[in-house]
Amino acid sequence: MDSIATQAGARAVSARTTATKQKLFDAALKLVGERGAASVTVDEIAAEAGVAKGTIYYNFASKDALVEALLRHGVELLAGRLRSAEESLEDLVDEMLGFWAEYPAFGQLLVSELWRTPGQWHGTLSLLRDDIVSIVRGQMKRLSDEGNLPEGVEVGTASAALFGTLLVIALDWQVFQPERSRAQVRESVMLLVRGLRP
Repeated sequence: MDSIATQAGARAVSARTTATKQKLFDAALKLVGERGAASVTVDEIAAEAGVAKGTIYYNFASKDALVEALLRHGVELLAGRLRSAEESLEDLVDEMLGFWAEYPAFGQLLVSELWRTPGQWHGTLSLLRDDIVSIVRGQMKRLSDEGNLPEGVEVGTASAALFGTLLVIALDWQVFQPERSRAQVRESVMLLVRGLRP
């Protein structure tokens, strides 16, 4: 009986820890997306999350560790969505646009940190970028095998280009053309991709 109560207690603690980390991620993402990682303080993240400053240090060793965990968390969410949409290029494009629509601040963070050279999280971001691009590469490889990529276009280049294009288009959509629907943006991207086929 004691082991059942112990297991139930451990699950409750785990659920609270997960919920607290999600609150911290959400608060950090909001603030970092607005002002950049360097200008946000631990006190501000704690206040935004509605927790004590010590809660951040309990869950993460530092603000830098929180931002790194935030980057990993966001890319894991994106990768999960993309893996569920590997059946077609249109599904992949739609899922990526949907992710950026749901998490525009993460897109801003990712763009700003990817192009900061050499950024503090460059090593982490390189690995995370490679994870996403490898998922896109599967679709590009399929298109290449079907003869649907122009001759001479390397699959790796096409994969990185599509990822970068979607990231920038999604940010442009969110910032400058929010009145457009996701379906309209997706169709514009697909017209562009179809236009590149031989």
